[in-house]
Amino acid sequence: QMLLVESGGGLVQAGGSLTLSCLATGRAINHYNMAWFRHTPGKEREIVAASRYVDAATYYADFVQGRFTIYRDNAKSTVDLQMINLGPEDTAIYTCAAGGQFSTKAVYYTNWGQGIQVTVSS
Repeated sequence: QMLLVESGGGLVQAGGSLTLSCLATGRAINHYNMAWFRHTPGKEREIVAASRYVDAATYYADFVQGRFTIYRDNAKSTVDLQMINLGPEDTAIYTCAAGGQFSTKAVYYTNWGQGIQVTVSS
């Protein structure tokens, strides 16, 4: 069974940067599509970015607007989300996920981390 653990969250000022990291153990990620989702209380979980294992293609939500980069390192079994120019609207719990289908929908991801808080102050 795959275990996903996120790290790197915290508090940052608007305009700042953070890099979230997701470490997978139990199973290698090289045959999994990986994604980062986020959610805030009262709002639905939304996809932030995804990485396809077949060809390393990536997907980004419209709100990312070139500010985030998803990077997978199959050798290390990690998936990072590099975030720059953060704004208060990016405040959320960010969760790493792995699944067999490359999708923007959470239902297609079968392995989930616990999530990590990112807070952006104005």
